Amino acid sequence: MGSVVAVDAGTLLSGIIRTLEQHTAESEDGKAIMKGGPFTGLELPHVTAQANAAYIFREIIGAVLITHPHLDHLAGLAINTPLVEAGSGPKTVAALPSVISAIKNHMFNDVIWPNLSDEDGGAGLITYQRLVEGGNPRFGRGEARGYVRACEGLLARCLSISHGKCRQKYHPETGRHHRVGSSVFTGDPLMLSSRAISADHTDAGIYSPMRSPALGAGKDASYASVESSAFFIRDHNTGREIIVFGDTEPDSVSLDPRNRRVWEVAAPKVASGTLRAIFIECSYNDDVDDGSLYGHLCPRHLIAELKVLAAKVVDIQNPGQGLKRKHEDERISSREPTSGVSPKSTRPQAYVPSKYRRQGTTPGQRSGRSGTRSRVNSGDYSDEPPELVHDDQTPSLPDPVDVGDDGSYAGDSTMQDEVHWADSERPPLTGLSVYIIHIKDTLSDGPPPEDRILQELRAHGAAAHLGCEFFVPRRGEGIWI
Repeated sequence: MGSVVAVDAGTLLSGIIRTLEQHTAESEDGKAIMKGGPFTGLELPHVTAQANAAYIFREIIGAVLITHPHLDHLAGLAINTPLVEAGSGPKTVAALPSVISAIKNHMFNDVIWPNLSDEDGGAGLITYQRLVEGGNPRFGRGEARGYVRACEGLLARCLSISHGKCRQKYHPETGRHHRVGSSVFTGDPLMLSSRAISADHTDAGIYSPMRSPALGAGKDASYASVESSAFFIRDHNTGREIIVFGDTEPDSVSLDPRNRRVWEVAAPKVASGTLRAIFIECSYNDDVDDGSLYGHLCPRHLIAELKVLAAKVVDIQNPGQGLKRKHEDERISSREPTSGVSPKSTRPQAYVPSKYRRQGTTPGQRSGRSGTRSRVNSGDYSDEPPELVHDDQTPSLPDPVDVGDDGSYAGDSTMQDEVHWADSERPPLTGLSVYIIHIKDTLSDGPPPEDRILQELRAHGAAAHLGCEFFVPRRGEGIWI
């Protein structure tokens, strides 16, 4: 009992019902038993899928972990919570404080839905667990430090990530989300509605998109980052872990890039083999431009993020190389821009640790094997001091990017960590499975969007020599890590 967690609750009960209808069979003693899917071997007390789904929600699911408060991740929780009344206690809803604040103030608030929580005089059917961002260091020991109990046998640690930008900003002092500026969310200043100019009561000022410099730009103070979450979930007995991401955007275009922190935590676990799988969104294929991603990932950006993780794994597997690369990064950043590059732009260069460099390689040289990744020619390993190489065709090093007045530039967390490893070496993410979730349905004729996305990911992943495997889970599928 209470040995399962649900991460997000967009469908919840209806999804469980579909799974039961697909995998339930009758046992020898006449009881219902799960013959497949995520509940394989579970004996069920009722006859119908609906009744057994309610039983699973009340008794088997110990907690619901919410990554962010968008309706497609919350609707099932609101609709299904009344079922808890027939159970033996409140259902735990665990999330970051900003997420709990949104759920409390905008859903279980006796306006759009009854207050079914145990706060502010509610019905007490759910209880909020506010998680410490990054993990609570008071709990756990060793590798489990910072993790808290999610349910029987499972521990969880939550890190915040970014899911685009909006006009609402969470204030810890008030526990509420406040409007930062105009309610208009458009990147085109010529497309204005009747509410284009509105009073901002939090700043006691007037905001106008027409007068706002660089509307929608990363440095626009009128925007706030939408907070989402990545959950590290750990099996208490085996120490094996997975990461389940909520909706997320690439660091390279983010107002508040935070994926890097997740990869820093994940890298030692990949290197040791304890992190077995990542469940992460890839909502669109590569035909979608950055301006139309709306806080989501596509294959080119997911691969770029995984290359950051791979680089950190290489650093762990080869101690000392990371420090050398840091010194080289500092040297590059102090250089004057080369000709043909804007005075406010720089193009960072990729550093190749000496272990992965081969003799006879000159800047810009590539091997005969096809692909888009920067490579080094075959030959014996060299013990010469590390050098710098640069390949204008490397996709992870885009065209010159604007540098801010403070010297930073968009995407520096990924580009300055760029590391290339030889194709003959064991790929750094070998053994890691990447499951693609949150694929946007096109609702049109033609091949399923997941087929195109999976094809692009596998092609990019092979070219980058990452070593991980990509999968798209089927509805109701049981995945054993």
